[in-house]
Amino acid sequence: MLTERLSQALNEQVNAELYSAYLYLSMSMYLESIDMSGAAGWMNAQAREEVSHAERIMGYLNDRGARVWMKAIEEPPAKWDSALQVFEESFEHERKVSAMIDHLVDLAREENDHMTENFLQWFVAEQIEEEASVSDVVRLFKLSGDDGGNLLMIDQKLGERAAGALEED
Repeated sequence: MLTERLSQALNEQVNAELYSAYLYLSMSMYLESIDMSGAAGWMNAQAREEVSHAERIMGYLNDRGARVWMKAIEEPPAKWDSALQVFEESFEHERKVSAMIDHLVDLAREENDHMTENFLQWFVAEQIEEEASVSDVVRLFKLSGDDGGNLLMIDQKLGERAAGALEED
């Protein structure tokens, strides 16, 4: 059975993962509004992935006999100045989530909960991938500058991820 402290922290992470999904959906809608449907699809796929992360944690809480508490999700921003800004903020958000996962690992160690520490290692590895993926997109946008042709190519490339994610569903 999980300690109350660890159970509360994991429930907070569920909320954070759902907020991430909500944020990425908001980013997706902004990207749609500026005619970047490929980038919007990329963010939409990201949102679905964040929901799956929350579901993974909820399943673990249930498996360990803890209660899952659904809390209100904070309203995300809805407007940005550019696609680059969207992805820069997404990168910063992923870094924040990485720090939250690190805190959970530290807490599991403090509570001497080897099962939870082991469970969290999947998220540690996932965050490496998340940060690298968004960082690559930021780099592409920075390299393209305001060149319309380059932005179109980036948008199409990002749309490939969205198409692949739909095939997986």
